[in-house]
Parts: sequence; structure tokens; C-alpha cells
Amino acid sequence: MFGFGKLDWSDYPNFSADEFACSHCGENKITKELLNKLQELRTDLDFSFVITSGYRCPEHPVEIKKDTSGTHTQGIAVDILCRGDKAYKIITNASNYGFTGIGVKQKGNNRFIHLDIASLNNGKVRPTVWNY
Repeated sequence: MFGFGKLDWSDYPNFSADEFACSHCGENKITKELLNKLQELRTDLDFSFVITSGYRCPEHPVEIKKDTSGTHTQGIAVDILCRGDKAYKIITNASNYGFTGIGVKQKGNNRFIHLDIASLNNGKVRPTVWNY
């Protein structure tokens, strides 16, 4: 399992704690394991990532609609606002950095890529790709 220990945000120069906090309650249990992979991907791709969702508490409106809480509640998932060539670059490179779940929403105005590092230990069959 992954840990929620104290993070040294100086290890993640392209991100801030606020970006990953739950928009419902403000809590932030994003894991170091996710952030390490995300920072490495961001550094190598060399373009900004706009985080639209990081950690979500179990009471978050998106999560309470689900039968089972998702990977965001485990602190092991992130949604990145992107489209076009940047979305393509994230999708085609994510698995090289240890991301095992890739969700793609590239229709309409709210386009994003979901990345997670779930495994069977988290109750998820991985690797996998899906669309919204």
C-alpha cells in the first residue's frame, strides 16, 4: 500500500500542495509515490500540467455517487487538464513512468487525462485504459 507521509514539496518544483487538495474539504492525502512519478513525467515532457483533481475525500460529491470509492480517495490518482498534442504526449508516455490507469476524456470543454498508480493491491485490475 501507499503512504500519506509528510511531503517535502521542494521535491516537486512544478507542483504545489494546493493543487492536490480535495476541493470538497481541503484535505490532502496525495501520495509521494504518485507525485514522484508525476514530477518525472512533467520534467521529461517539459510542459505545464494543470491539475484539476488530485486527492478526493470519501464525501466528495464525485465519490459519493460511486458504488466504490475510486483511486482519488486513495491519493494515487490525478486528473490533468489537457487536449490535443499535450494529451497525446501524456497518454503515450504515462506507462513508461509507472502509471497503470489511464482515463481519457477528450470530448467537450472539460477535457482531461486521468493517471493513477493503482494495482490489484488497491482492488483494481491494471494496467488499463478507458474513456469517459
